[in-house]
Amino acid sequence: DKPRFVTFDPGLCAHSRNRRTGCARCLDLCPTGAITPAKDSVAISAEICAGCGSCAAVCPTGAATYALPPTDALLRRIRTLLLTYREAGGEAPVLLLHDEAHGEKLIDALARHGDGLPARVLPLRVNETTALDLALLAASFAYGATALRVLMPAKRKHGSDALFRNFEYLEAALAGLGLAQGTPRAAAIETDDPFTLGEALHALPSAPFAFPPATFLPLGSVREISVNALRALHAGAGSEAILVPMPERAPFGEALIATEACTLCLACTGVCPTSALTANPETPQLRFLEDACVQCGLCAATCPEKAITLVPRLNFAAEAASPRVVKEEPPALCTRCAKPFGTAGSIARVKAKLAAHWMFADPQRAAVLEMCEECRVLAATEGGMDPY
Repeated sequence: DKPRFVTFDPGLCAHSRNRRTGCARCLDLCPTGAITPAKDSVAISAEICAGCGSCAAVCPTGAATYALPPTDALLRRIRTLLLTYREAGGEAPVLLLHDEAHGEKLIDALARHGDGLPARVLPLRVNETTALDLALLAASFAYGATALRVLMPAKRKHGSDALFRNFEYLEAALAGLGLAQGTPRAAAIETDDPFTLGEALHALPSAPFAFPPATFLPLGSVREISVNALRALHAGAGSEAILVPMPERAPFGEALIATEACTLCLACTGVCPTSALTANPETPQLRFLEDACVQCGLCAATCPEKAITLVPRLNFAAEAASPRVVKEEPPALCTRCAKPFGTAGSIARVKAKLAAHWMFADPQRAAVLEMCEECRVLAATEGGMDPY
């Protein structure tokens, strides 16, 4: 009868590939030890899970999503709440997210013994305040909220680190778009005193955005909703910023490839869980799709040349939504049968490394390096290179 708080799809998990560890965000934050490594993905024990939702709050691929309720269901309520408030003539709405056990009692005490909530504060109950992901926070501002506060106990709950990490990401994005203010737009109110809650809400500045709220529906994955919300804020603000730096471990960014060191071995394309790095089956070519990169680090951990560096950032350019070629070389053609079997650059590097080796001092033997795997055997047999 124990509820399953988190829905998990191991096929989307970016934890590990080929014994190389990539994303470990949920492992670092789970307060109960319900998450453990399991080969290419992690494993979430529903029996141990206490339902804080911190794993779902930071999962960059959507492998772990909160189920009570899902983000899209909660965002449909937030969208209706904020847009209806605007249509009724309300201005500068503040969204107050709270849970039942602590938040509802505190709001009730403020209504009974104090002045109640300010008129522009719109309360909404969620199952766990620690499960709020970046998509929910960003979309709330895109739908017109000018501030967002999460009501939490004075003694910080286990699993809260994920929420505060998302606050950091969101504030960095809003600052880069010119939408920040002196007081953080997204923050927590940690108190057990209803009067302190009222004072904190009354003290919030009224700084509405100068553009109408977005009306898009919260469709798709959690990541797709995040991207849509941030792009809506970028368009509404009319910001000229195309590249916005983000804090470390943010789920958006570039896998910067040092092209001079890259050998086009394409090991990175085999481990990328989101197909942000892909190969061209027709020619030696490496392509990168920035909108798909979740900064898991598997490519950097796998690259034998250590040619990949992660750069967390938001890229609002249209090119970020299309694959771009980051490294390309002409194919190496077999000198015997003209079959393409590698890249010209890699063959040249192998020849340079083996030039001083005694086995390849003879030009006839060195010529074998420029042949495909089949012709190499034939040349070695016909040339009498086999000592047996």
